[in-house]
Amino acid sequence: MTRSKLILAFALACMAFSAHAQKEYKDIRSGNKAYEDGKYTEAEIEYRKGLSKNSNSFESNFNIGNALYKQGKYKEAIEFYQKAGTIASKGEDKERLSNAFHNIGNSLYKQNEYEKSIEAYKNSLKLNPKSDDTRYNLSLAKAKLKKQQQPQNNQNKDNKQQQDKQQNQNQQQQQQNQQNQQDKQQHQQNDNQMTKEQAEQILKALEQDQKNVQDKVQGQMKRGGKRRLEKDW
Repeated sequence: MTRSKLILAFALACMAFSAHAQKEYKDIRSGNKAYEDGKYTEAEIEYRKGLSKNSNSFESNFNIGNALYKQGKYKEAIEFYQKAGTIASKGEDKERLSNAFHNIGNSLYKQNEYEKSIEAYKNSLKLNPKSDDTRYNLSLAKAKLKKQQQPQNNQNKDNKQQQDKQQNQNQQQQQQNQQNQQDKQQHQQNDNQMTKEQAEQILKALEQDQKNVQDKVQGQMKRGGKRRLEKDW
């Protein structure tokens, strides 16, 4: 192919791309008008038309994300912001990439995912440190995260107090059980000791009774050994 043909082919390609882009931007403009009128579903439809003509369009992906965001479809919005961010990173467009991270942060914030939104805002600020909006949103997300973690910290504190209380109760119960066991053993020892003493007393009483009986028998034998004879007349 000669040089002139190469130039002609390039020119034709540029013309085709220009016509393609014009159709895409026409849909984007229609989407923008619907978006400004608050018709976010219609805006999404128009932006998707533009995306069908050029899947690598930053504007179509980014604007679809905005339309979904306005409809409260935050997870879907993040997907399109991420696609737009990928396109911007390939073109080394820091400003657009920063905007994509910013809106990802907003979508995460709306879902109460404050820790992730903070990371997104930080990434946005790295690319555009002068963004006051991003810095302000970052401070809001940090405040929300702190407030979100507070009940958890309180819950952990309450759980620790409850565990300490239960542990103290268990220790007291264990000490009480030990004391009861000691008292029981002491009572058993006392009962055994009383039984022994009683046995000794009974034995002594029996021995005394036996001695008394023996003494009585011996006394009777002494008295019967010298019986007087009666007169036989």
